[in-house]
Amino acid sequence: MPRTDDEWADIARWVRHAANKVGPALPLCLPGEPQECGRNAQQHVQLWSSDLKARAHHLIEDSALSREEAAYSAGPMYKEKLSALRERAARQ
Repeated sequence: MPRTDDEWADIARWVRHAANKVGPALPLCLPGEPQECGRNAQQHVQLWSSDLKARAHHLIEDSALSREEAAYSAGPMYKEKLSALRERAARQ
């Protein structure tokens, strides 16, 4: 889905905010501050999304009562949720 730089910047801020809610603060570099790291807003979305995914996976492992429960949540359950998101995006 094509997005403008401003739309990517909004998404990057939302993902960064979500990641900060579930773990320690992320680096301070924000879209619009290329002097900090040189990445654009779309690259920030990718970076922070991968950070959020890792934090979520760690929460799954940390909160599961067994390795099997963690494996189910991080595997089949995750794949079901991802499939539903992709289907919803395809309809839009």
